[in-house]
Amino acid sequence: MSKRLILEVCVDTPAGLAAAIKGGADRIELCAALALQGLTPAPGLIAQAAAAAIPVYPMIRPRQGDFQYGPADLDAMRRDIDAVRAAGLAGVVIGANRPSGELDAEALALLVGHAAGLGVTLHRAFDLVPNPAAALETAVELGFERILTSGAAQTAMAGAELIADLVAQADRRIAILAGGGVNPANVAELVARTGVSEVHGSCSGAATDGLAHGHADRAYKLGFVADGLRDTRLETVAEMTRVLAGL
Repeated sequence: MSKRLILEVCVDTPAGLAAAIKGGADRIELCAALALQGLTPAPGLIAQAAAAAIPVYPMIRPRQGDFQYGPADLDAMRRDIDAVRAAGLAGVVIGANRPSGELDAEALALLVGHAAGLGVTLHRAFDLVPNPAAALETAVELGFERILTSGAAQTAMAGAELIADLVAQADRRIAILAGGGVNPANVAELVARTGVSEVHGSCSGAATDGLAHGHADRAYKLGFVADGLRDTRLETVAEMTRVLAGL
């Protein structure tokens, strides 16, 4: 494959940010709370990311739950976009749906317009739409750079057929970024089946920090630490980078 493949890594901690950069990621999706599929990151993490030599796109998602946003949500999102611009980062990741699941073109036009001068990725709100082909055309019209999608499935591998269809329909007018369960063991097959030029993953493993070493029992009982904590691993990012470089 002659085209260069892009690896975007989603991170939600300072350690994960450092691991993704050192491991060779091409772009960062910066988040809080990846266990909730990502929320807007805190100012401190945004400030740390501003020193990165690669593009960083913070998630703009003011709360957990659905992507149906009212005036107060949209006001918060505009303010967060302002903070990203002030920090000097490359772009933002946004999405919004109507109750039908269709893209909320009015809300997205407002947000994309507010993000003028920044790159803009449409996140997996896209995977909720009833008509992906129509939603892709809406995303193109709104001026998005790329669509992050699992092909409306739980994983990108399960949604590979739809992702391939979207790549063909996009015809280089907008990038299709395949994400959802992508790892070094399946990324080569995913690229071969879909034709994507960009892939997205957390490259995570079991966390070693944040586990309340020495007082874990009390911390778990009080709800400060949850089971299954994960964080981006340098070794996994580096392996994903190595696999993609060989394609």
